[in-house]
Amino acid sequence: MVQDINQKVIFETTVREIGQEAKDFSEIKMAILFGDEAPDALRSSCYIINVKPVQEQVTTAMVLQINDEIYKITAVGSEVQTNLTNLGHIAISFTGATSAELPGTLYVEDKPYPDIEVGSDIKIKQVN
Repeated sequence: MVQDINQKVIFETTVREIGQEAKDFSEIKMAILFGDEAPDALRSSCYIINVKPVQEQVTTAMVLQINDEIYKITAVGSEVQTNLTNLGHIAISFTGATSAELPGTLYVEDKPYPDIEVGSDIKIKQVN
């Protein structure tokens, strides 16, 4: 993909496991990510990812990429940075909301919900 050349990856992970109810959240345009330490009560609702450090502050000047689908980030909850780095835990809202109602939620443009499978790549990139 040509547009990747000028995009700096600030976060990158892979989906390792999918909870039984994780895909049900597509009905409300939400995906919940969590690292391997996800509590049993939440695990069935989550896409389990590898916990990796976030290289820079996540902002609305960035994009979220899931496999080949790219979503412009529209709002960033106040806890996204900390939770993603420490726990791999955030919710992603595919609603296009421009204000962060929930502190642990990353909001992205309202586009079709991505097909997330075991092995799917998830990245947050700076756009130049």
